[in-house]
Amino acid sequence: MNIFIKRADISDVPEIAKLFDAYRVFYKQESDLALASTFLSDRINHAESIIFVAVTEQNKYVGFTQLYPSFSSAFTQRIWILNDLYVEENSRGNGIAKKLMNKAKEFAKETQARGISLNTEKTNTIAQNLYESLGYEKNTIFYNYFLTI
Repeated sequence: MNIFIKRADISDVPEIAKLFDAYRVFYKQESDLALASTFLSDRINHAESIIFVAVTEQNKYVGFTQLYPSFSSAFTQRIWILNDLYVEENSRGNGIAKKLMNKAKEFAKETQARGISLNTEKTNTIAQNLYESLGYEKNTIFYNYFLTI
């Protein structure tokens, strides 16, 4: 399977929205394609995230990753938060997630970022294995907290 990775623009939203909706369903959210489209359109239109998509030679969208900008005050540098990574079920096992992750790393280098931060569920061992194989280190120093509002 020949895959190329490209940075998404607003014209890609209808196809990415299908993947994004499936991603949300994976995380136990209700399917809502209109919401997915609106959310992605807003992120792109307001330059609030960077989305890379994996596309086949037949122009089929099979995966995406989304990065959000942030900054490290301690290091006074940009960091990227890799918030979303998804490959459609029928395309898994073909190295697509690795290609998307490598594109994110390349982009972080191009933007002179300090690094890329990500979180994953404790039970998602497949993702953990991928991240660790790419050099990501599990944080054993800090705890992550979240306040739901």
